[in-house]
Amino acid sequence: MTITDKDRELIALLSENAREHTASIARKLGLSRTTVQAKIDRLEQGGVIKGYGLRLSDDYEKGLVKAHILVTIAPKTLPRITAELSDLKEVRALHSVSGNFDLIVVVAADSISELDRVIDFIGEIKGVERTLSSVILSTRIER
Repeated sequence: MTITDKDRELIALLSENAREHTASIARKLGLSRTTVQAKIDRLEQGGVIKGYGLRLSDDYEKGLVKAHILVTIAPKTLPRITAELSDLKEVRALHSVSGNFDLIVVVAADSISELDRVIDFIGEIKGVERTLSSVILSTRIER
């Protein structure tokens, strides 16, 4: 599927607010509402857009303690560790990465003590060899 510059602009607008009215998006893109709706349908059917999600308010997000946890794992343990991490409600994202660590776990907890519990839990998962945690102090850009 070929993605045009207008498709990229549309995706960026939908990323900001997926609930924005098609007519409003069309005005911003300089296209007709029908054309924008056809582009959205094409991107959905082509698998580029796989769904729409919830964005939490800044006030709610400010109340959470977020961290990136870098994890080194033993060979052949990724599927089991992934399954255990997916059961944790605090896990927002799990990335496989190259370099000195194998995974980056992005977590959000209600408090420092809850974050501490999550970090301890991750460190105790069988096959986790090492972790390094960085608490997120502020988010400068989020798209």
